Amino acid sequence: MRSEVATLPGSPERPNEDWAAAALPGPGGGGALVLLDGVTPPADDVGCVHTVPWFTARLGGALTGLSTSRPDLTLSEILSLAIRRTAALHADTCDLSHVRTPQATVVLARWDAAVVEHLVLSDSVLLIRAPDGAVRVVRDDRLDRLPREALRSHEAADRLRNREGGFFTAAADPAVAERAVTGRTPLAEVRALAALTDGASRWVERFGAGDWTECVGVLAKEGPAGLLQRVRTLEATDAGGRRGKLHDDATAVYVEL
Repeated sequence: MRSEVATLPGSPERPNEDWAAAALPGPGGGGALVLLDGVTPPADDVGCVHTVPWFTARLGGALTGLSTSRPDLTLSEILSLAIRRTAALHADTCDLSHVRTPQATVVLARWDAAVVEHLVLSDSVLLIRAPDGAVRVVRDDRLDRLPREALRSHEAADRLRNREGGFFTAAADPAVAERAVTGRTPLAEVRALAALTDGASRWVERFGAGDWTECVGVLAKEGPAGLLQRVRTLEATDAGGRRGKLHDDATAVYVEL
């Protein structure tokens, strides 16, 4: 098995709010990958004394440990339990009901000798490459289905955050795990997995430098670090950030099974 992880902060003045891990095969021969993209709050008033990196590190650690140690639980159950454990760490000090309490997008994948399981919540992306080179894209497209004007401001987005008819992220409510996109694929039909935060997936989605199959090809040849460098090169030509903010935290995980 080959596994690689790379991440770049969007700004040297701000901590990186992404979090990722690729777990080595355990006694049963399986492994896991975890990718989180922390949601940057628009203001300091989030009802929590902790930072987004504090949250993603603890949620990511819980997800990694549970994914590799609890094969009896589904990935939805693992996400629910990890959210509950993370919430318990700061429930006594913070208002976890605040709409901007620390939260993150989630990609999980876990495999054993027979099957690959996956879970995606919000706008990070999972790519599944078959032995013949075909690439399947797993996305939670709720944000894409919302009209642009519905997200025109942070206040407007807050009215749709973790609500029916809106979009969902992993925050403090374990019930959100049931909203994730999940699935299972026979191991024989999977050659590689890749997970990208939206700072990395912009190589395809924002700049159109290639399609998803070509993106996995870059990851296979140049590794996640190579893809991220390609993104930064494209961003450097986007004078004034005409296509959104110039840089974002960018993280990619690539695993060949």
